Amino acid sequence: MSPADAPDQIDQIDQIGDIMTTAVLPAPAAVRPATTGDIDSRAAYAGFGLAYVLGHGASAVSTGPDPLIALPAWLPMGLLGAGLVAGTLLAVLAAGRAQRGAGRHEALSGRLLGLSWISGFAALFLAITGLAAELDRPDLQTMLWPTMAGFLVGVLYLGEGATRRNVLHYGLGTWLALTSTAALFLGIPGLFWVLAIAGGGGFALAAVLESRRLARTSGTSSASR
Repeated sequence: MSPADAPDQIDQIDQIGDIMTTAVLPAPAAVRPATTGDIDSRAAYAGFGLAYVLGHGASAVSTGPDPLIALPAWLPMGLLGAGLVAGTLLAVLAAGRAQRGAGRHEALSGRLLGLSWISGFAALFLAITGLAAELDRPDLQTMLWPTMAGFLVGVLYLGEGATRRNVLHYGLGTWLALTSTAALFLGIPGLFWVLAIAGGGGFALAAVLESRRLARTSGTSSASR
């Protein structure tokens, strides 16, 4: 090889090196958008937890053959209803925030899950009201509303946990569904004590674990940057 051909050989070697580098090195990974699995449920947990502790707790101490405290009949149900409404709105808002940056299919799934809270409680209202009216047993609402509302919340959490691959959500839903229905065997006021302690305690524990999960997820995301 003559000295005059050396520059051409060097250019060919550089081109071969560029081709090998392009073939071997992977392309930078695209940043994944936020998904519905990143939902922050602490506010919803707190709202439902307060509803259980205050609403069911008030019913536990004011009902039964020997009530501990005399309270207006509307107060326990009012506290429970206000807490359930607040918890439902917070859950729907949290689901809405989780849609930011999500893909089209994930966004649709999140919206449908949010709407299921509204349609589920509307159906529960019709079922309990209709059953009590048909049997002419208005007292049934005192037992069915607290237990079936807890069951419905548990089932909704089961669905959301499975869809979003959120084990904490799924575990809480399982706990609520089982304890709410099992409480029916205890009658009044026993079922209210179970719902206040087991249900309220479950939401409190879930809020603590949710904070740890989000902190761990945030730390993992920061470390990967």
